[in-house]
Amino acid sequence: MKGSSDLQARATLLRSQAHAFCQAFLASKSPAEMLEQHFTNDPQITEHGPSWATTKLPFLGRSFSGRRTASTPQASPTTCDDYFTLLSQTLSFHPNPHTFPPSSNFVVDPSAHDGTGAVSVVAHARFESVSTGKSWEEDFVYRLSEFDEQGKIGHWEIWADPLSAWDAVAGGQLEKKT
Repeated sequence: MKGSSDLQARATLLRSQAHAFCQAFLASKSPAEMLEQHFTNDPQITEHGPSWATTKLPFLGRSFSGRRTASTPQASPTTCDDYFTLLSQTLSFHPNPHTFPPSSNFVVDPSAHDGTGAVSVVAHARFESVSTGKSWEEDFVYRLSEFDEQGKIGHWEIWADPLSAWDAVAGGQLEKKT
């Protein structure tokens, strides 16, 4: 069992690493840079959402694992690199200096996930459909977890507003099922 000073040191490391990851969005780092600098060697990304929405939002409702290599099959986009590709083909993200709160507002549990830790962040930004240009603002949640010893992220989970994204991608024409 870790002592309180060990847990406090771990919490400080996780908060710092989570903050650096969030700031990478403001610095317009490329997905490859972000994956290399902030994630473990075998990362996972999950953007939660309804499976029915994957026809227009193919990055939703499933997990992407690992990194693309020269031997990764292109037919089935499953890597974390593929997540960023699918996302950027569908939506653009417009963060601003106030998108992420101060790191003191991050919720940190250094003992979660069998001691690897978890950090939750509530953020706010504008998103835009690449195909229609329709944009909206929303609050969203990042949950970063399964950190390694150096504080690199093992799993990034996102909860956002899939209905607004669907509406924007569909050009404001929410489809009715008959």
